Amino acid sequence: MIAQIEEFFNPKTADPPQDENVEIKEPATEQEEEVRKRTYHEAGFRDGSRNSGSPLALSICLNAIYARFQNEEKELVEKQQLAKEPYINEQKTKETEIKTLVISKESKEQQINKVETDIRAVKDNIEELKFEINDLPRNPEKYHISASKGASSKFWIGLIILMPLSLYLFTFYISTSYSAFFKPFDANSTIILNVLDSKAFEKAWHDGSLEGAFVTFIPFVFLGLGYLIHMFGEVKSIGNYIKIGLLLLTTFVFDAILAYQIEEKIYELTKTFDTPEFNIPIAFGKIQFWGIIFAGFVVYLIWGVVFDFIMKEHREKDKIKHEQLRRKKDIQIYQDRISDIEIQKAKLIEELSDIKKSSLEAQGRIITLQRIIDAVIIPTKEYVLYASEYMKGWITFVSEKLHISMHEKIVLQTECIACYNENLKNVGASEDSQNSVYVTTL
Repeated sequence: MIAQIEEFFNPKTADPPQDENVEIKEPATEQEEEVRKRTYHEAGFRDGSRNSGSPLALSICLNAIYARFQNEEKELVEKQQLAKEPYINEQKTKETEIKTLVISKESKEQQINKVETDIRAVKDNIEELKFEINDLPRNPEKYHISASKGASSKFWIGLIILMPLSLYLFTFYISTSYSAFFKPFDANSTIILNVLDSKAFEKAWHDGSLEGAFVTFIPFVFLGLGYLIHMFGEVKSIGNYIKIGLLLLTTFVFDAILAYQIEEKIYELTKTFDTPEFNIPIAFGKIQFWGIIFAGFVVYLIWGVVFDFIMKEHREKDKIKHEQLRRKKDIQIYQDRISDIEIQKAKLIEELSDIKKSSLEAQGRIITLQRIIDAVIIPTKEYVLYASEYMKGWITFVSEKLHISMHEKIVLQTECIACYNENLKNVGASEDSQNSVYVTTL
């Protein structure tokens, strides 16, 4: 313990006081600093002698020394200004930062307002498109669409007519093709029963899969020819008109072949030895021949006309549906755009929140800095230096002038050092700390 005390307080630096009334002044030079250190040392020696080295008195004296040091520092305007300069510079920096944050805040708010305006505009566009989707079938000309109103009713009426015509053609061609190519005629049956057999489909499949497939799919040949006629009629040109004529001629020839085959079988049933062989002129002279042709071909023509009308009406409907579908796709695009804008808006709001937070932090820091600037900056490191000199003077008195036993001196010095450390702790001073702030309003 004695070695530690001697190491902390170097006796070579401890000089007896020369003048008890010397005032401590702020050194302007190294020489003046040495004078100030010496005066603190002398003050410690003097106060120690007056109080017989009492630790309680030391504690009171150290508080007075700190208050005295504080007052001295307060009077040193230039030194205070120099110590506060970093805080003043930081405050100016924070003020500039706040101005920048204000500009950024206004910019972000403008961007958010613009984004909200964009969202409202997009939503208005969506509502307008939804209205157009509902209004298109009623007023297509309003949207510059060449589609007749009421096309839907015409389409359904034509479809209702087309369906029984299609069933008739299926029935007619299944029956006539079976009668013409596969059915053996009965002389005891009537012509109608020989030509139109209600069980032709069933009998054809009973005769074989080839016969059944033939009579099943042959109506589709005629329907396919009718579809081709419609498709060629879509584009008005001489070439297409020639194709349409060839298709009609093909259909008529096919019907004539069926009628010829049927009429030949009927002719063979009534044939005698004097009857000439059946030929085309004979067929052309038979009323049944032309009846079969027109029962098929004329209905086929009617079916083609109705089918063409339905397809035209459907095309009119398709124009409206196409425009409706296009608007629905536009709505989806607008909705996707709203999602993107909402994400952008959320990001801007988050950035604005960060700016506001940074601004509040900067304002809080400015308030703190202003309190520091308005307060007294205490150079605690210097206080440790001078307080230690004061303490050295006090201990020097105890070591050299106080007439007590060595053991009592060691105990007393230990208690004094504890008071000294407690004082440094109370005032927030240490050899590592540079400054402390004394705010009189706190």
